[in-house]
Amino acid sequence: MAHGYESGRLNLPFVGICTFGKYPYVQDWDTIEADVAVLGAPFDFGCQWRSGARMGPRGIREASTLFSFGHAGAYDFEDDVTYLDPSKVTIVDIGDADIVHTDTMKSHANIEHGVRKILKSGAIPVVMGGDHSVNIPCINAFDDQEPIHVVQIDAHLDFVDERHGVRYGHGNPMRRAAEKDYVTGLTQIGIRNVSSTARDGYEDARAMGSDIQSVRHVRKMGTEAMLERIPAGKRYYLTVDIDAFDPSIAPGTGTPSHGGFQYYEVLELIDGLTKRGDIVGMDLVEVAPDYDTTGTTSILAAQLMMNTIGRILHNRDK
Repeated sequence: MAHGYESGRLNLPFVGICTFGKYPYVQDWDTIEADVAVLGAPFDFGCQWRSGARMGPRGIREASTLFSFGHAGAYDFEDDVTYLDPSKVTIVDIGDADIVHTDTMKSHANIEHGVRKILKSGAIPVVMGGDHSVNIPCINAFDDQEPIHVVQIDAHLDFVDERHGVRYGHGNPMRRAAEKDYVTGLTQIGIRNVSSTARDGYEDARAMGSDIQSVRHVRKMGTEAMLERIPAGKRYYLTVDIDAFDPSIAPGTGTPSHGGFQYYEVLELIDGLTKRGDIVGMDLVEVAPDYDTTGTTSILAAQLMMNTIGRILHNRDK
């Protein structure tokens, strides 16, 4: 692997090109050979408030170099596991889907094309948004795959059907997902407070098979009880909106919502999910670096992605 000291370089995080985790870049999407392929989706025309998530993939990539000491993987002494062992797993960065300014449908089609190429290669797609509307083309790309259960970690329900003709904005993705016959259900976690969806959206979501739990619900019942609510042994598609986290640790987002999760609460949910079934795709969205001069939000996103990928691959092989 290029990360190894045997290459003759120390290759510190601030040196070199900012691919995700400093993993190899694959420009030709017909030549992807990896366990995981990371795709940027720098699209934020679906926002209803502050834009800026178009810079999310670039910010996350740069932050991810902090975790690029990959010569020996990532040893977690609490789990006594070496995650992301370069001798066992292969991760590539395939760059960004092309975004056509002001053209939602073309931009979404380009994102969908990238995810389809990853799936065709046999790799797990991990997509960096962009606003949450990029989940729509990601889910579209699974239409020729086996059924999936969508697990959403988010402050907002995102279950709006249509407003003034808008059906593909960042308030619509979970509604669009629920309409798919290959989406067997949704688990929506972290939903809270002033939200993007009116009461009828909640009623529709439950009628269409959603289990909706707030941050306070999860804290009251505990992680294990929350995991027990998610159908076991399924193929999961995981979508994480960075505003699921409290703005105290994730201020760099377009629609921050106080009362959110802390880091380990989400990591432990995801870790349990990787043991309960098989995560076959993931997106992490709504990182808007310009609202966070410290870079903490991008670092949080990169750290969560790295740890999620590590746990997906480790627990899949057990």
